[in-house]
Amino acid sequence: MLTIDGAMGEGGGQIIRTSLALSLVTGEPVEIRNIRAGRPRPGLRRQHLTAVTAAGRLSEAEVEGAQLGSRRLRFQPGRVKPGSYRFDVGTAGSTTLVLQTVLPALLTAGGPSQLVLEGGTHNPMAPPFEFLAKTYLPLIARLGPRVEAVLERPGFYPAGGGRLRVAVTPARQLGRLELVRRGPLIARRGRVLLARLPEHIARRECSTLAAHSGWEPKCFVTELVRDSPGPGNVVMIEIESETVTEVFTAFGRKGVPAEQVAAEVWSEASRYLQAEVPVGPHLADQLMLPLAIGAHQGSGGGQYRTLELTSHSRTHLELLDWFLQVDIEVESPQRDDVCVRIGPRR
Repeated sequence: MLTIDGAMGEGGGQIIRTSLALSLVTGEPVEIRNIRAGRPRPGLRRQHLTAVTAAGRLSEAEVEGAQLGSRRLRFQPGRVKPGSYRFDVGTAGSTTLVLQTVLPALLTAGGPSQLVLEGGTHNPMAPPFEFLAKTYLPLIARLGPRVEAVLERPGFYPAGGGRLRVAVTPARQLGRLELVRRGPLIARRGRVLLARLPEHIARRECSTLAAHSGWEPKCFVTELVRDSPGPGNVVMIEIESETVTEVFTAFGRKGVPAEQVAAEVWSEASRYLQAEVPVGPHLADQLMLPLAIGAHQGSGGGQYRTLELTSHSRTHLELLDWFLQVDIEVESPQRDDVCVRIGPRR
């Protein structure tokens, strides 16, 4: 049984989710100690418990320590069983992060699966649905599996109440992915989602994006969300290139001017555009797991160029090395031009 220190590196929920995902993929039991020890509210929160429950149901696992606030978890998986599942976070906790826990094992499972996930779909601490649908899943398709995601109802933080439906058609093994050049830009878009809030917020955000970017007015759209259980505001920039579509987001918060929210997302997107790499920092973190699984299988892996790695990503790489024993190389000729290579251990 592998023992993981939940306080290592960035010390957050990613350690729990990645450990569970890799336990499902490899069949290796795992014990996680010191869960989120350095956080203001340490231990398992509702969102993490849903991920544990989901992983347990997927494999009829033996689980110890699956309680709110628990700082220790033992997880011994059985065989992964594809099928139809419904998981409800019960709060505005992220449905996409729960999906992040179970999806890797389903990508090469013995049959298709259908998932319904309820909770938050647009959460400041997690990838929003649009990143999943437009950035991440198209790249998963290049590895072999096909994953289709449909947003049935948005759920903004803090009310939650969203629902997404996911269909997974697996592949026998994961292939390789090469993302070392971005290629020409095809489209640039600014989108504002607004639910149960005054429309002037969206107008100010679009005006700020236009002023910073210099893009034409037709590049910016506002979508008024009518069926949200609670208020919400998300500012997104989509940059579509020859090889990848990147999505950057910022979330409106109480007491933060609309102009500041728009400036935050432009700062992130502008850095990406200037670096001329294909992969942004959040996608860089998300790609590590499927590439490492493919390398572990001996069929896949790959490489990509990205911005400077975050502490979150470096922690992720440590976990992958412990579980999968793959070769990982990080080459950094300059701060915002980093090449990550993941392949079978030689």
